[in-house]
Amino acid sequence: MDVGTIMDNSDCTASYSRVFTNRAEAEETLAALSKRARDVESDPCEIKSTYTEVDGGVKLDIDFIFACEAETLIFQLGLR
Repeated sequence: MDVGTIMDNSDCTASYSRVFTNRAEAEETLAALSKRARDVESDPCEIKSTYTEVDGGVKLDIDFIFACEAETLIFQLGLR
């Protein structure tokens, strides 16, 4: 099987979602994950984040949109 068959750049987005006890913790996590994304990117990674007040804290949702699927995979594996 050819690698191009598996990785065809159709999925270049890595998503992250978590509820934090406060916004400061969420912002720290966003900064840390953004740095990790910047370390992987070849072209600028588009980072879209939203904070939502929920019961028990603040929900952080992030989409990291990379230039290619390989970068997305490398980023995701680095988070494990």
